[in-house]
Amino acid sequence: MSQLFTPVQIGRYTLPNRLVMAPMTRSRSDDDGVPSDLVVTYYAQRAGAGLIISEGVFPSAMGKGYVRTPGIATDAQVAVWKKVTEAVHAKGGRIFMQVMHCGRISHPSLLPNEAQPVAPSAIKPAGQTWTGSGMQAFVTPRALSLDEIAGVIDDYRMATRRALEAGFDGVELHAASGYLPEQFLSSASNQRQDQYGGSVENRARFVLEVLAAMVAEAGGDRVGIKISPEMNFNDIVDANPQETYSYLVEQLHGFNLAYLHVALFGAKVDYHALLRPRFNGAYLMGSGLDQQSAEAALANGRADATVFGGAFLANPDLPERFRQGSPLNTPDKNTFYSPGPQGYTDYPLLSGLSAN
Repeated sequence: MSQLFTPVQIGRYTLPNRLVMAPMTRSRSDDDGVPSDLVVTYYAQRAGAGLIISEGVFPSAMGKGYVRTPGIATDAQVAVWKKVTEAVHAKGGRIFMQVMHCGRISHPSLLPNEAQPVAPSAIKPAGQTWTGSGMQAFVTPRALSLDEIAGVIDDYRMATRRALEAGFDGVELHAASGYLPEQFLSSASNQRQDQYGGSVENRARFVLEVLAAMVAEAGGDRVGIKISPEMNFNDIVDANPQETYSYLVEQLHGFNLAYLHVALFGAKVDYHALLRPRFNGAYLMGSGLDQQSAEAALANGRADATVFGGAFLANPDLPERFRQGSPLNTPDKNTFYSPGPQGYTDYPLLSGLSAN
């Protein structure tokens, strides 16, 4: 029997299969960060996943980094997310919210009163972000004060509380892709001289304090964390990533987290081999998997569950297609971030299955 379709324990939940839907930004929210009704349909269509991890959701208005991305900071946002979780649960699915503060990967036009983005240090990242008026160059961020860091940590705590109020089964801390937690973690973006900068212990402090706040609200068995060593996305660089991520993962033991989600994109080191033995919970492997490689990872004990992104986007019925050995739809990259249903809720299903 395929191990993909055997149960797995993820935190407090026994999931029916080991196919996890990856968090994927798809920009179907309004300018106030309120998801559209399309979002409800989209997630409900994919409830056959053992676990859905939502797109990145900003915990506060200052955490927004891209046009038409969703938040969990207002009653209006919570109300639509409740519709999402109810729709997923009605189909027997489980869904965690990924909490994503973009930090310096933002632009004043996306932030309240055109504020400067915030970061551990005032270091401008190379590159651009997508705004309401098209691509705009990143600006130099403002370094957070110690009091402000405490406030951001509280934003994560409140986001976790609101996610649970909205019916999510748990939350994932997005500590990858060059966003605020990884900005603190990485030596090139964090040049602080206080307790949040310098040594690996200090640079990991922010991530661990955020996790502690999230766990205090939800319990460790409803909290996961995503990391992606050496992804180097959004101009993020660390001088010694093997040391940094080994230390970070070893510090996770006391939290009794639901899972560690590790996605690798061109890393020179096999971080799965390095990090899995250092973690005492469910290990989720992501990036670039197909059915064969996922089966191999499970069979070899390299992962407890496997994470699929584009395949789940283009194939709402991905688990059934894998069961039947059916061909897969190809993701339409031209519609990844467009506002409508095309390339979002209109991918064809296998004959005889309902799209809703």
